Amino acid sequence: MTRASAPPGPGSLTRTQRRLGRDWRLAALFLAPTALLVGALVLVPIIKSIITSTTERHGQESVFVGLDNYIALVGDEQFRTGVVNSFVFTAYAEVFKVVLGLAAALLLHHRRRGRALITGLLLMPWVVPTVVTAFSWRSLLDPIFGSVNALLTASGIGPLLASAHLVDSWPAGWLSDASLAMPSVILVNVWKGVPFFTVCFLAGLKAIPADQYEAATIDGASAWQRFVHVTLPGLRHVITVTVTLSSIWTFNNFDLIWLLTQGGPGDVTAPYVLVAYSKAILQLQYGAGAAVTLVMLPVIAALVFFLVRQLRTDGGNGPPRWTGPLRRALPWVVAAVVAGLLAWASPHIFWKAAVVLGVILLIAAAVGRVVSGLQARGGRRASLLVSRLGSGVALAGLLVFVLGPLYWIAVTAFKSESQVVTREHDLWPTPWTMEQFSALFTNQPFGRWYLNTVLVSAASTAVALICAVLGGYALARLRFRGAQGFTVTVLLTYVMPGALLFIPLYQLLIGVRLTDSMWSLVLTYPTFTLPFATWLLSGYFASIPAELEEAALVDGCTRVQAFRRVVLPLAKPGLLAVALFTLTNAWNEFLFAFVFITKDEYKTLPVGMQSMIAGDVVPQGQLAAASLLVSIPVVVMYAFGQRFLTEGLTAGAVKG
Repeated sequence: MTRASAPPGPGSLTRTQRRLGRDWRLAALFLAPTALLVGALVLVPIIKSIITSTTERHGQESVFVGLDNYIALVGDEQFRTGVVNSFVFTAYAEVFKVVLGLAAALLLHHRRRGRALITGLLLMPWVVPTVVTAFSWRSLLDPIFGSVNALLTASGIGPLLASAHLVDSWPAGWLSDASLAMPSVILVNVWKGVPFFTVCFLAGLKAIPADQYEAATIDGASAWQRFVHVTLPGLRHVITVTVTLSSIWTFNNFDLIWLLTQGGPGDVTAPYVLVAYSKAILQLQYGAGAAVTLVMLPVIAALVFFLVRQLRTDGGNGPPRWTGPLRRALPWVVAAVVAGLLAWASPHIFWKAAVVLGVILLIAAAVGRVVSGLQARGGRRASLLVSRLGSGVALAGLLVFVLGPLYWIAVTAFKSESQVVTREHDLWPTPWTMEQFSALFTNQPFGRWYLNTVLVSAASTAVALICAVLGGYALARLRFRGAQGFTVTVLLTYVMPGALLFIPLYQLLIGVRLTDSMWSLVLTYPTFTLPFATWLLSGYFASIPAELEEAALVDGCTRVQAFRRVVLPLAKPGLLAVALFTLTNAWNEFLFAFVFITKDEYKTLPVGMQSMIAGDVVPQGQLAAASLLVSIPVVVMYAFGQRFLTEGLTAGAVKG
């Protein structure tokens, strides 16, 4: 009996099992829910979008027009502007996120005390919902009531910027001035994205062997030489993957730009996604909107292909094909091409960004040279003091930049309306009051939005988690033909932007009459939560020692029983962490909820908060109170997810 329950050997496999894999039946059963949802919500909509792009709407009918929609884009000024804006926005944001993220990671890597606390604080911008990010910065950058202009004026920096022609006039209209709107939007994206880069680079720095630094030091290498010849090569793969993944997200960004400027003034900040939204949703020209998104598909596909290739290379599939001088020169060639394109596409931003970037690099180089000089003269204590002082000042400045907008939200939520309007006691409420919270629930259906968000997030997370548990286990443990292809498909759907899906999904929901219904969100949120959860759980299941499961099989358990009795109990911390992260993503989602829901009673928190702004009327106090109430659960969920994920991985390693 025991022998019959053990995994079959190669000689006992049937002909079908040899062709399709030993576990193909169970794999088909476990992967069916994920395959069904991914196929119905991602692959079919993309095919439908391709078909839609060849049609044009005339009244209630859609007429086949072939490639006319694509040909029309050649002369479409709005489309060309959107593509250039997306490129400019992505390129500048990625450059500054790499520089600042690497600087923050290096500062934290060499810090022994308080590193966990500081890292947690730096992660706050990445955790809070995008609507909170947009509201806080929109209020801070307000030309009249914003604290940025007030602080720059009081310090004398603002008039100096105007005299140096870095801004056209003072006080500056950061989001309303055509020359400042794009740099301001880039700044906010950098603020939100730096934590992601910092965490990724920290992990990469920990993986670099310490003996490489020791050998370089013995050979007389300076701090700069160690950075160039040890740190950067050691981080090459992490930088490549992180920048590629972030570029996909940034290039397809819609919610942050819409919430900050709605693409204005004019079209100076409108990305291609907003152009597609305008054509398809506002003008009801689905074919033209679909054509806009599909024209960008080759760009996205190239980035995704490069990302998958890098991940597979990291997984041990062999060294890269290009080696030697060509490989070393390639990054510089790419950098030169991108710089040339940026100088051509945005000359008014290029030189300003170059100045800021140059100042940052010069300061870093100067500090490194001073420390190296002191070390060379034998001043170890002095160099250590300078290094600690410099890193302390840099970390303090970074924390002020990161936490400033969040602090402003917290204190504004407890100000009276008169304090908000007159800007009295700007940095500290006097007295503290709950007036804004009371007005929020009285004047807005905030409680209804909150309940909608909880229900939609919980339901979509439950669907994604159940499917991901089965799919992740099948990909990690079962042997069947096509496992690698299915894994790549999951990764592709994970990085697939909502910009490619919202038009066909909107048409699908209209066809089944599910728009303005919470079911529209429950059904569509798995397009981004399910691949994310499956990808994470696949890696988590793979980290659990296979010997434990094999022992259960030898003891008479079936594969399903071993999965239920052995694997799932060990995976509880990972399941909880993935559930919390998935819940956070659903909690923060904006694009689908914004497009699919128009009635107040069905809105979620991000869309409901956006609707509180009517033209130039911005209820800052109520929005600050709403932002605080929206952010607190997300921060708590993220903290719990991080803790349980770390504990789960540690426990799995000990058990193994």
